[in-house]
Amino acid sequence: MTLKKLTLALVLAALGLTATAQQTLRLSLDEAQQYAVEHNATMKNADLEVKKAEMERWKTLSSMLPSVKAGFDYQNMCGYTMNFGGGGSMMSMMPDSVTIGGVTMPISFPSSGSSNTSSGGGIAMNPSGTFSLTAAVALSGAQVVGTMMQKLALEMTDLSRQQTEQQTRSQVKNVYVSILVMEQTVGLLDSSLANLESLASTSQAAVNVGAAEQVDADKLQVQVASMKSSINSTKRSLQMLRNSLLLQLGADVNSTVELTTPIDDILSIEGAASILNTPFHIENNYNYQLLAKNEELATRQVNMAWMDFLPTISAYYQYSAKTYFGKDEGFNMTPPNMIGASISMPLLSSGTRYASVKSAKIAQQETANSRRQAEDGLRVQFNQLQYDLVTALENYDIQSRNLEVTQRVFANVSEKYKYGRASSLEVTTSSNDIIAAQSNYIQAVMNVISAQTALENLLNKQ
Repeated sequence: MTLKKLTLALVLAALGLTATAQQTLRLSLDEAQQYAVEHNATMKNADLEVKKAEMERWKTLSSMLPSVKAGFDYQNMCGYTMNFGGGGSMMSMMPDSVTIGGVTMPISFPSSGSSNTSSGGGIAMNPSGTFSLTAAVALSGAQVVGTMMQKLALEMTDLSRQQTEQQTRSQVKNVYVSILVMEQTVGLLDSSLANLESLASTSQAAVNVGAAEQVDADKLQVQVASMKSSINSTKRSLQMLRNSLLLQLGADVNSTVELTTPIDDILSIEGAASILNTPFHIENNYNYQLLAKNEELATRQVNMAWMDFLPTISAYYQYSAKTYFGKDEGFNMTPPNMIGASISMPLLSSGTRYASVKSAKIAQQETANSRRQAEDGLRVQFNQLQYDLVTALENYDIQSRNLEVTQRVFANVSEKYKYGRASSLEVTTSSNDIIAAQSNYIQAVMNVISAQTALENLLNKQ
C-alpha cells in the first residue's frame, strides 16, 4: 500500500512539473515580433556574428599597438669551471672593457683570492638567472588598411543582422495572420456545419414520417461528413501553424500561444493601398546597402594590394637583469637596457605585387558591375511587387464579396429546403460552394499580407 501511494505521489509530482513547465504566451503581433527578435535562434546567431566581427576588428587594431612580454632564463652549468689553459694568467688574457651596440662597458673580475677562481687560473661558472622585459611595435600600411576593412566588415555584419531581424518579423507576421485566418475559418465552418446538421436531422425526420426520400437524407449526411472532414483538416493545419509560430518565436515547444491582435487590425486594406504610393529610395534597401559596402570593401582590397609596396617600420626596447646565485659575481656581458629600430623596404618581387594590384582592380570592377545590375533588378522588383499587391487587393475584394454571397445563398437554400422548395442537391452544391469560397478567401487574405510584407521589406518600411 505504501509503494502504491509513493508511486502515485511521484506521478502527480511529475504531472505537476510538466504543467509548471508549460507556459501560456498572450502576445499581440508587435509583442510576438519582439519576442522572436529576442529569442529566435537565428537572431541570436546574427547578434553573435556582430560580436565576433567586433572582436576581429579589435584583433586587427591590437596588432598596431605595442606588445610587451617578460621572460626569465635560468642557467646552471653543474660546477663547470672556465679554464683558458696555456699556463698563462687568465687575467692578463682578458680585456679591460668590451663594446656592445656602441656602448663600452668595463669588465671586472674576481680577485685572485676569490673562491670563484680555481687554483689553475679558471673561473667557476656559478648558476645565474636573467629576467628580461621586451616592448616592441611594428607598423605597416597593410595594418592600417586592414583596420579599415575590418570596420567595413563589422558594418556589413550589422546590416546582415538588421536584415535577419526584418525577415524574422515578416515570418512571424505571416504565421500570426495565418493562424487568425484559420481560426476565423473554423468558426465559419462550424456555423455552416451546425446549419447543415440541422437540415440533415430535419430531412431524416421527414423520411421517417414518409414525407421525403431516404436518398435525400443520405446526401445531406454525406455532406455533413464532408464538412466535418474539412473542419478537422483545417484544425490540423491550425495546430501546425501554432507549432511553427513557437519555432519562429524561439519559445518552448510545450508552450501555448494566445493571439490578442484581431485580424481586422492587421489586414488594413487602406494601409496596403497607401504603400503603393510610397516612392522607392533604393539606398534604404538592405540588399543594396550590402552591395554598396561590398563594393567599398573591394576598393579597400585594391588599397591593401598597394600597401605591399610600402615599407614596414618596427622598434623595440629591452631591459635585462642578470643575477648570479653564487658568492661572487660572474662574467656578465649582458647590457641592462637596449633599444632598436628597423625599416624594411620591398625592392623586387618579379611582378607579384603589381599582379596583385591588377587582380584587385578587376575584382573591384566586377563588384561594381554586380551592384549596378542588382540596382536595376531591385527597381524591376519594386514594380513587380506593386503589381502583385494591386492584384492581391483586387482578388481579396472579389473573394470577400464571393464569401458573403455564398453564405447568403447557403442560408437561403437551407431555408427553402426546410419548406420543400429546394432539393438536397441544391443544399449540397451550396455547402460545397461555401467551403470553396472560404478556402479562396483564406488564400486571398494571405496573398495580400504576403505581397504587402514583401513590398514593405523592399522599401524597408517595417
